[in-house]
Formats: sequence, C-alpha cells, structure tokens
Amino acid sequence: MLRQLSVYAENKKGTLEHITSILLEHNINILGSMTDDGAEYGVNRMVVSDPEVAMSSLEEAGYLCSVKDVIGVEIEDKVGNLNSLLKTLIQMNINVYYLYLSFDRKSGLPIMVFRTDDIWEVEEGLREKGYRVVEESAMY
Repeated sequence: MLRQLSVYAENKKGTLEHITSILLEHNINILGSMTDDGAEYGVNRMVVSDPEVAMSSLEEAGYLCSVKDVIGVEIEDKVGNLNSLLKTLIQMNINVYYLYLSFDRKSGLPIMVFRTDDIWEVEEGLREKGYRVVEESAMY
C-alpha cells in the first residue's frame, strides 16, 4: 500500500509553488500527483517520499492536510492496460474514486495510483489476479 498526502489549498496564484517549496525545504520528493480545482479551493493529492513529515511541515505553514492509504498497481505501458485494470476492478465490484499516474523509479514502468474502499482486500484480489501491487519502497 502507498500513503498519499492530500493538501487542501486556496485556488490562487503561487499556492502550488509555495507547497512545493515547503516540500523542497524538507527534502521531500513528489513521486506522483494530481490537482483537482474548485471555485475557491483545490485538492493536491501526492505520493511523496515522507508523507508524515510533509503533512507536518505543510500544516505548520497553515495548510489543511491528510494522509490516506491508496493502492499503486504497476502496469506495462501498452494500449489497453488501464482499461484491463479497470475491468478487473469492475469484476471485483470495486469503485475507484480517483486515479492518477506515477512510475516505478527502479523499473521505469507506469504505476496507476488510486483510492477505493477496502484497500487490503482489493490489493489481495489484484495480486491473486496477477497484478503487481506496489509497496512504498518501490516508489523511491
């Protein structure tokens, strides 16, 4: 399982730069990310090298943050592989709330990062179906 940092921040010029400068100051690497915007606030979801230190540092700067478990599945960079993964999840009766792309620093292969309910059960089911579920150590 992976740990994801979510940062809820005002949707204004310079906010993302400020967030990344705090992470830089604490030598935290962003391994995968996505940003959802809203009218006034957005959510920045990131898999980072040290989610707890990142959350603490950003909270000290006034940001509202949380750390949640997410799943990372390594897939070959080939047409249709994301669709195959999503079909497998549908067959398992799993809802995906959101997903985004990262990659394995060692193998160079894409990793689909996603949030769902029952993470432990979903990970086990995916392993049984032949998918490689990524551990945090593979991301660095």
